[in-house]
Amino acid sequence: MDSALFQPYALGPIALKNRAVMAPLTRMRASEGTDAPHALNAVYYAQRAEAGLIVAEATQVSPTGKGYYGTPGIYSREHIAGWKLVTDAVHAAGGKIVLQLWHVGRFSHPSLQPQGALPVAPSAIAPVGESTRGAGAVPLEVGTPRALEVAELPGIAADFRRGAENAMEAGFDGVEIHASGGYLLDQFLRDSANVRTDAYGGPPKNRMRFPLEVVDAVVAGIGSERTGIRICPFGKVHGVEDSDPASVFFPFVTALDQRKLAYVHVVEGATHGPRDTSGFDFAGLRRQFHGAWIACNQYDAQMAHDAIASGYADLVAFGRPYLANADLLERFRVGAPLNEIDRTTVYGGGAEGYTDYPLLRATV
Repeated sequence: MDSALFQPYALGPIALKNRAVMAPLTRMRASEGTDAPHALNAVYYAQRAEAGLIVAEATQVSPTGKGYYGTPGIYSREHIAGWKLVTDAVHAAGGKIVLQLWHVGRFSHPSLQPQGALPVAPSAIAPVGESTRGAGAVPLEVGTPRALEVAELPGIAADFRRGAENAMEAGFDGVEIHASGGYLLDQFLRDSANVRTDAYGGPPKNRMRFPLEVVDAVVAGIGSERTGIRICPFGKVHGVEDSDPASVFFPFVTALDQRKLAYVHVVEGATHGPRDTSGFDFAGLRRQFHGAWIACNQYDAQMAHDAIASGYADLVAFGRPYLANADLLERFRVGAPLNEIDRTTVYGGGAEGYTDYPLLRATV
């Protein structure tokens, strides 16, 4: 297949061999007790180094940022050493990789927080539904969060900056700030989750304030040319949504453009949900940003080619297909069928359903 997807691209100082991005995919396979990556994680990512860019899975910037059992961290020396195994393996395989920096905010539970404390959030509003963790499905309402004090916010921004600096020490090519998925920064942006009455709540310019302070902290640490961000304007995750997303995300993306970030990674539709772009002007949003634009959500090879060839997107991210198809681009190139995902092995465990899916080149 002759596709725009296979063209090289200069993402600032990061030279990409093609326009395909492996989206961040939570797998819950970090070391028990330390949340540090290990050798099997390095194998998994190196297998997928054919992607022009890998965005490594969401990684908590502090102990309070954790929301799931088995997710990795980037705030300790063990984390840096573990991630160095991964970046060395990816680079040896000819790939490029950035780390997604994460704080889950209210999407947690006291059993995962230091000293069993309540999770923190913009406002004391519980998320909706359940989340699967090490002990099984836990009703999230049990972990109704504590509203953050204004004095605490600089410390969280500093955690993101330290996470970015640690990521660079671990050998990553850059970082992606996680501002989607219903997690902390997304919670600040949305009027369903942020009902504060101070300078960080109310009108969109106030709700944008803390996410932009985090962006500024990361940029101060590692530079704008190594910093990207992921957003989901139309997302509705566990009760995190907005009554007028355009009023928030158009000025937010304009502010990101002023900061000259390396890229914006936008989920079109709902994270883990349908690709429904009706009712939101994604093309108009893209025009607010002059850096690289990564489009994401249920793209196939032809859609990706069309998005890049039309000039709408510079890169296209693929998530779920990379779970079971480390050689996704090779399959696209020759028109081969994709492996089916084993849904029972996506989260937690070892090599099964992680590094043992068959590769096309091993069967031809």
